[in-house]
Amino acid sequence: MAVNKNALIRYKTLDKCFSNPYRKYYINDLIETCNQVLTDHYGIDTTVSRRQIFIDIDFMKSDAGYQAPIDSLKDGRKVYYRYEDINFSILNKPLTQDEQLALENTVELLSRIKGIPGINALENLETKLIDVQNNSSKTNIISFEENEFLIGLEYLTILYNYIKNFQVLTITYKSFKSEQEQKYIISPYYLKQFNNRWFLFGWNHQEEYLQNLALDRLKTLSIDNQIYKESGVDFDEYFDDIIGVTNNLLTEPESIKIQLSDNIIPYIISKPIHGSQKVNQNILQLQLKLNYELESLILSYGENMKVLEPPTLVNKLKERIQKLNNFY
Repeated sequence: MAVNKNALIRYKTLDKCFSNPYRKYYINDLIETCNQVLTDHYGIDTTVSRRQIFIDIDFMKSDAGYQAPIDSLKDGRKVYYRYEDINFSILNKPLTQDEQLALENTVELLSRIKGIPGINALENLETKLIDVQNNSSKTNIISFEENEFLIGLEYLTILYNYIKNFQVLTITYKSFKSEQEQKYIISPYYLKQFNNRWFLFGWNHQEEYLQNLALDRLKTLSIDNQIYKESGVDFDEYFDDIIGVTNNLLTEPESIKIQLSDNIIPYIISKPIHGSQKVNQNILQLQLKLNYELESLILSYGENMKVLEPPTLVNKLKERIQKLNNFY
């Protein structure tokens, strides 16, 4: 059976729906999703009939189609559709020669444009794609800074999909500062990695504020039926004035001056602490909000950094250094 372009778009769209364990797709949802994808693709209003979706499902399940293990599951009086094997996808197949060639062309393209300002992240992507191409090699020749032993990594993909599907969550959480677990109702917005840990940012429904939660302190999470509160936060700007993940929205960035030792100046110049950084002789200037992560970063440089101002930061560091001294 020949597959036309329209049908292929529908099959791929339905495939995404059926393989999504984070949302229940009823027949009207499948119709609406296919309509939206086709409309976006062609640039004009495009509709698919209810009958056509059922024909597509039958074809995808058939031997002539993809032998897809599509289940119809009852939810009260309604029925939703999902793959019995959640790992199944009609796209799960080895790369063809054409696809392998396309991958090689992509790597070549990335190698040509990676130096353009604003797309430096493509360098990591290019290297990873090359590593995929050369996966027949038995000897590892490159290592990326990742820690597969981190607690909470199992939530990363799950949370990513909940964010994409605008799903409110009930999260059981145990912070380092508390011996008891707490439950939060969260509209999840954003995932960020800092200092080799992952953090979830979302709206706390009970206390009505933007909260961040470390994934390694999550105990359980489940779907909540409350209405999702959409984010009004531009997370690119949210992290502009801070080091790390702690951002007090009621404070303003402050002018920070730090005296550097001679031997650390080349290192700070070659690896800037922040985009606001200016180095004049042995004085480092920053424009940042004060937070715990900034304090810890400064302390990590030991005797090579001495904060001159503001006084609040100087005093805070003195307190932490004194506690450290008492500990030893």
